[in-house]
Amino acid sequence: MSSSASSLWSRYRSIPIVYRIGTGFVLGSLAGLIGGQPLTALQPIGDLFVRLLKMIIVPIVFFTLLMGARRLTPSTLGRIGGVTVLCYVVTTAIAIVIGLAIGNLVDPGVGLDVVSTDVQTKQAPNIGEVLLGIVPTNPLGAMAEGDILPVIFFTLVFGIALALLQEEFDADTAVHRGVETIFDVVEAGAEAMFKIVWGVMEFGIVGVFALMAATFGTAGVDAIVPYAKLIGALALAVGVHIGLTYLLVIQRGILGESPITFLRGAREAMVTALSIRSSSGTLPVTMSNADENFGIDEEIYSFSLPLGATINMDGTAMYQGVAAIFAANLVGQALTLGEQFTVVVTALLASIGTAGVPGSGLIMLTLVLTQLGLPLEVVGMVAGVDPLLDRLRTMNNVTGDLAVTTLVAHVYNGIDRTASVWSGSSEPAGTPQDD
Repeated sequence: MSSSASSLWSRYRSIPIVYRIGTGFVLGSLAGLIGGQPLTALQPIGDLFVRLLKMIIVPIVFFTLLMGARRLTPSTLGRIGGVTVLCYVVTTAIAIVIGLAIGNLVDPGVGLDVVSTDVQTKQAPNIGEVLLGIVPTNPLGAMAEGDILPVIFFTLVFGIALALLQEEFDADTAVHRGVETIFDVVEAGAEAMFKIVWGVMEFGIVGVFALMAATFGTAGVDAIVPYAKLIGALALAVGVHIGLTYLLVIQRGILGESPITFLRGAREAMVTALSIRSSSGTLPVTMSNADENFGIDEEIYSFSLPLGATINMDGTAMYQGVAAIFAANLVGQALTLGEQFTVVVTALLASIGTAGVPGSGLIMLTLVLTQLGLPLEVVGMVAGVDPLLDRLRTMNNVTGDLAVTTLVAHVYNGIDRTASVWSGSSEPAGTPQDD
């Protein structure tokens, strides 16, 4: 490589990866709008990026959660788990209320007519099925299928069993030495997975460009304009929820930190979530941010983030509030306070029952509309622009996962304040630098 080319490559690598991915996002969106349908040919490149991320979800959950379990006891896990779940439920309820408030303010759907459409959605599992599904009948099968909750359950049980063996047997016994060897291998595996994460993210610059070009090449301006108020209402609701709940209340009010500090540490995960529409797919980046940028103890983030990627659906639940107002406006019906409270309760319960189900946003919307007696044709009407709405919802979900994780870590003194974002360094520690 010539000196000029080497210098150019070095300058390129010196740009934080989040800015390079963001550039790919913007350029891909513009290319799709300008180039139109032919740009959908780039979809396989974007799909490859998503597959690479999904490839490392289970290994990174397994390795990091085992490392966290090395320092967890059942009582500690119970305390951390209880606080984490409570925080997720509270932030989800707040998100739905914000969605309803913004929906009432913006009034999306006024002036549109209900169109008879057909959309296929899967049946949402009930709470009993969700709880039973946490316990895998075949742990290896759950890993092979990428079923996160059963993987979390088995890994925690296995990790705590190893930790108990470590305490029970003397250091000079074969069992104790074997457990230490397993944990050492797991630690090396976790570090290797984080290296792979950043390699995948480098490819993600091209992958995100391809995903956005294909998305907007398919949708085009015509598919966006009629639903501009709906998209704008959700974008506003997401901005309010992130700004008010995550930044002002959690970061400034409870942690006493600058909201800008949190955004600097979470930006890679936020951009990735906006690009690929998958909380689970973003999980490797989210966990890397928690570790490298925020300095959160592994036993906390290795539990709270995989759990949040599965059950925390703030953005999706918030969308139910906006969409309920949208549907009511289509038929000229004003929702009463009682009906809007019904939306809060239904969406909150549905967010648990539909956790991890593909197309969960549309399933939740079906449940909410049925409860309110509103036309289900609305589900089909919004299905066409749902990929755009889903990006906003997913970014909100992932941001919430990290915000709640920092809160739980603060409660249990599990944050290293010398980590890059807290210490005020210009770039997070997780940002790849020149070799």
